[in-house]
Amino acid sequence: MRRARDLGFTMEDIRALLALWHDRSRASAQVRRLALDHVADLRRRIDALDGMARTLEDLAAHCGGDARPDCPILDDLASGRQGLAGRAWPAKA
Repeated sequence: MRRARDLGFTMEDIRALLALWHDRSRASAQVRRLALDHVADLRRRIDALDGMARTLEDLAAHCGGDARPDCPILDDLASGRQGLAGRAWPAKA
């Protein structure tokens, strides 16, 4: 169970994996499908994180970082828009 958490599986997925582990008549295809679905979810999250990082890098590049009060980073946060990447954190499929 610890290894599954380390790999980012949800508790629901871990319960399903444990049930499959206990079921000696299981098809390995079921376990493989769970693992590949999790990989797809991880990749969606990585894409979202990459988009967030690009947006913050762009905002920081446009920030003077000096003694003036104007700040494109705070302006963007206050606007509530999704930023340049145009992505919100994806829900798990």
